[in-house]
Amino acid sequence: MQSLFKKPILSLFLVLGMAGAAAQPGDTYFRPPDGYKPEFRRERNHELVQQEQRLIMESDGVKDNRFAPGEIEPLNKALTYALLHEVNRIAYQIETDPVFDHRLKVNYLFGLENLLKFFREHWKRTGIEGVNPQYLSMLIATYEACVSSDKKGSSIADLVVSLPYDAGTTIMAAGIFEKNPGYQICRENLLLKYCTLLPEKTFPVLQKNPDVLIADSLIKVVARKFPRQLYDYAAAGDRLGQRIRAIQDDAFVALVARMALSKSGQQYFPFVDNILQGRTSLEQIDAVKEDTLGYYRLLVATQRDYVKRALQGDTAMESKALGRRLEDKARSHFVTVINALHNEKDLQVRFKILQPLSAAELYYLAVSSDGTIYTSSFVRGVYPLMMSRIGNRGDSLLKEIRFDRYRKFIKMAAAFNTLDEFLASFPTATRAGVEDPANTLMRAFVKNLDKTDGLEDGADVADSYASIAENLQPVAKRMLENIRENQQEAVQQGSRKGMIIYSILEKLFLSADSTRKIDLTKELGIPPVYQVPFKDLADDSGRVHVQLFIYGDKDGIGVFPGLVNMFNNSNWKIDPSSKYWIRVTAAKGKPVTLYMNRPLPEEQNEDAKAQEELNNFLQQQGITPRITINRGHSYNAPYTIAQMSPASKIVFMGSCGGYNMIHDILQKAPDAHIIGTKQIADAPVNNPFLRLLMEKLRTGNDIEWIGFWNELDKIVTDKIFEDYVPPHKNLGALFIKAYTKAMTSSSTL
Repeated sequence: MQSLFKKPILSLFLVLGMAGAAAQPGDTYFRPPDGYKPEFRRERNHELVQQEQRLIMESDGVKDNRFAPGEIEPLNKALTYALLHEVNRIAYQIETDPVFDHRLKVNYLFGLENLLKFFREHWKRTGIEGVNPQYLSMLIATYEACVSSDKKGSSIADLVVSLPYDAGTTIMAAGIFEKNPGYQICRENLLLKYCTLLPEKTFPVLQKNPDVLIADSLIKVVARKFPRQLYDYAAAGDRLGQRIRAIQDDAFVALVARMALSKSGQQYFPFVDNILQGRTSLEQIDAVKEDTLGYYRLLVATQRDYVKRALQGDTAMESKALGRRLEDKARSHFVTVINALHNEKDLQVRFKILQPLSAAELYYLAVSSDGTIYTSSFVRGVYPLMMSRIGNRGDSLLKEIRFDRYRKFIKMAAAFNTLDEFLASFPTATRAGVEDPANTLMRAFVKNLDKTDGLEDGADVADSYASIAENLQPVAKRMLENIRENQQEAVQQGSRKGMIIYSILEKLFLSADSTRKIDLTKELGIPPVYQVPFKDLADDSGRVHVQLFIYGDKDGIGVFPGLVNMFNNSNWKIDPSSKYWIRVTAAKGKPVTLYMNRPLPEEQNEDAKAQEELNNFLQQQGITPRITINRGHSYNAPYTIAQMSPASKIVFMGSCGGYNMIHDILQKAPDAHIIGTKQIADAPVNNPFLRLLMEKLRTGNDIEWIGFWNELDKIVTDKIFEDYVPPHKNLGALFIKAYTKAMTSSSTL
């Protein structure tokens, strides 16, 4: 049975009083006089009211003659009394009223039915759509009072306006007071209450009700909270758009409305706060809006200004919109260009577009392109040029940008193996007993993670550790010490979020040392990060099933023979009997089977047919692959993810930019260890990976990712291997999963 008291409500004593103080066990409910019978034209109206009474009593989950939505028995009795006694009495009074004609009697009976129906349909709902069941007595009494006022031609506004939103909505759901002189006041009052409860819904509501008297006031109130909505609705050609554009006594609303009508509005909008304050003019933006370099520079300058203001406690409106615009321009106008020239050997040619940028502009280009910038673009282009522009002083760089997004930069520097060089660019302490600035930076790197918005900073710290542990052991050791210090501080401060964050990070960091044998499944409820035991890849019979998706484009058709030929030796047996797929089975060692669909020509979706046939076969045979291999272009990756087994423990995304699909993969296969690349994926890495993985499986080895990756590094000679990201460096995704699980678990205790 649903718990009572969804919202703060009237006193229990008031509710009981409205239901009748005499509501005691053994009381009889209202009965009309002997011989009473409704006029035949209204019998159906009475039957519908009685039907709603029965349905409400049943809606608590028990078919009996009472309405008991909660555990407080006196209240349940009071609500039942109101439902049976008061409703019966009101229906009788409406029917026998000497003033009402047939039309009015039908009207008020219809309203009573509607009120009860609306209550029945909404009392179990949560949020803004719910009606508190404890209001039933009050609703019935208020409806009777409204009928009495309406009968006299008096306004019902005083009766309805005093009610909470859900109660007032229920009264108006009677649907019979449209002609009452207080109807418009009630309607606007409920709209105001709705927008107060859900301010983010104000503009959608006003779009449906653009002529309400309070529209201008509501627009001005929510405009600064939701400037993007204001911009979008001001640009519309409907009545609300006209009303927004007509407001001239609010400078902010007028400015955004002006932008919304401009063809350059999207380019103005990120600067809206500075424009309003006179720090930036539309003319300044006009001067650079068609100039890629000039516009990007203005974005960076404004971002730096917003950061400075934020440090002073002044948060600029739409600072997030500026950040999104900055990221978009950094990626589309600069990073995409230098990534596309990855085969260009002349660095002056490849990185020509970066030459005009300052150190700060290069910094924002870097942190805005995490996940999309190629290793070579960062290591050979952005990073060295940025450092040369700042005199090879990392401390000066961070001071210049006021440490904005510095955790993101440190995470990227660690991933691209430039963190050691960056930290070495800091000066050493000038006095004994004073900590080196580089150490102070790394101490700050892991501090106050529980005081930041969202989990991005924590994820960046987690992601950085795998690279730091491999390449900078002293830094990794200090990071672990700092994590423990912050964990103790969180305990002392009673910060639940902090205790969870630092506990997770400590366990993730400790698990990097395989000798500690940290069981992350036991400790955090997530799969081990650094290894996948063979037993977890095998089914109940001990057999490992691998599924490889390949597509019927020119490249897929070209590489397929090489994939098959890879297993043309005495260790494997190839079965090509199906016209839709190839089956490769271990002839020696552990029972391992690889299923590959044939890359039939894509023009007629024949490759999709081959994948479908293979999927059907696996399902019919009760085979669940726990390893998924994707071979194809990036635009094919979503099709692999959609079809892959949710039980996948290892997912190899052998497609360009596969690293960026981590979120989608984890939604489909939450326990997956994911391998992807930040840039080009190609056979010189994909084939050796598959060959090594299959050999490890055939010989029954656990997949130990650090050792596996080192072994693969010795086999692969192509430079693109640098951009492949192994599972043990995807700690950020695992951190978020563990945090979400921990918060969910603790909230249910």
